[in-house]
Amino acid sequence: MSTEIVAERLLSAADSADPDRAARLAFRAFVALSRTADSHQMLPFLARARKAHDAVRSPRTELIYCTLAGTAATRAGLADGPDYLDKALRIFDQNAFGDDPVLVECALTAALTLMRPQEARRFAPLVDALDLAPVDRARLLALIGAGDSWAGNLVRGQAELREAVRLAALCDSLDVQAEATSWLAKCDALRGDLEEAADHLDQARELAARVGSAWVARHLPECTVALAFARGDHDAWVGLLELVVATDAGVTAGLQHEHRWELATHHALAGRPGLAATLLADVADPPASWPGGPVLPAWRAWILDPDSPATAAALTAALGKLTRPIERLLAARVAWLLGAHHGRSGRRGEAARLLEQASAGYARAGAAGLLALVLKDLRLLGGRPPTGPGGAGPAGTDPPPAPAFRVAAGRPALTDAEARVAAAIADGLSNREAAQRLFVSVKTIEFHLGNIFRKLGVRNRTELAARRARTG
Repeated sequence: MSTEIVAERLLSAADSADPDRAARLAFRAFVALSRTADSHQMLPFLARARKAHDAVRSPRTELIYCTLAGTAATRAGLADGPDYLDKALRIFDQNAFGDDPVLVECALTAALTLMRPQEARRFAPLVDALDLAPVDRARLLALIGAGDSWAGNLVRGQAELREAVRLAALCDSLDVQAEATSWLAKCDALRGDLEEAADHLDQARELAARVGSAWVARHLPECTVALAFARGDHDAWVGLLELVVATDAGVTAGLQHEHRWELATHHALAGRPGLAATLLADVADPPASWPGGPVLPAWRAWILDPDSPATAAALTAALGKLTRPIERLLAARVAWLLGAHHGRSGRRGEAARLLEQASAGYARAGAAGLLALVLKDLRLLGGRPPTGPGGAGPAGTDPPPAPAFRVAAGRPALTDAEARVAAAIADGLSNREAAQRLFVSVKTIEFHLGNIFRKLGVRNRTELAARRARTG
């Protein structure tokens, strides 16, 4: 049955119910529609909960009202959302409502909407002890799994999300299955389970389409960004980053600044400082209480001048301020970016320290997929430091632009990606070695080589090397 029809029936039943039951029905209607609706569709639930709260000002009705008011306000970008949600959590804790499934779900929803995913863990024992229908357990387990993953406990989060998907599928609850599957896809990617991540992304897209889920559709691009990044597919990663920055995807997880800073870093390290500066212009730093807030100003300064020892030192120092569970993955990522850049610049001691810090951070979080990519940069330090054009860069960023290959009049020029591949092959690398240098797949190298040979009018690798020696 359509989630909209379910929600409408619950709201209709609330009209003839006593205030306490009416508030519960309003929250159940919200739950039914929360994974498919936009923020403006939350207002009817809020009105019903307010009516019930005004009729009987009990802690239970107030908790439900504050959760709905805070969630609706936060999704709509209003400033008073956090105050309502904080109050909801205080009411829950003061009244020991852990044996009430509706109120447990209210408090869990409030904690995640406040972007305090580490608090999801404290609700897990309560959910385990409750006598729940499978569909309700799937929904709550999905929230707890998302919280654990978000707080940097990817191993536990992945297991919980898998169980939530299984339960939702058994109950034919497509909306819960769509949401949990999309979160699982991102978790899989970070864990290095790339085939599973791709399969889950496809499933999440199909499930979202079957229920018409605006909510799931909104954050699917963020999941595809994670998969492209974990695959080392730079071209796809950059294109998807541009999409999420343009559409403000990731806002509900507090990632919109991180996405923008990542894209600006990519342009800065690829020799496009103007594009990097434009991305950051007129975008204020969030408060220090925001996820990643303590590091973002120093990261901005480094992006604008990445070769400055002063900005690098300031960003390194700021890493020590990322102490919250929600910042574990970001701390590892920034250490990785800095370490890889030091490595390309020949500062091998500082590079090794920061890359080890990044690898330890990813290991603690269970991010085996990202750890595998960091280890590639660590291994590069054991050989010749890549300091010139075509040298390896960290996954998710491009190395400095490769030298241009001149093409005959009337033929299209090589793209940046093709130029980097051409330079690597002209250096005498095999396809696999070029893939390792550029952190892409061998198939990507083969695809680009076909275009390179056609555009340059060469037949093989020997002629490509000769062309660069003669005209590059």
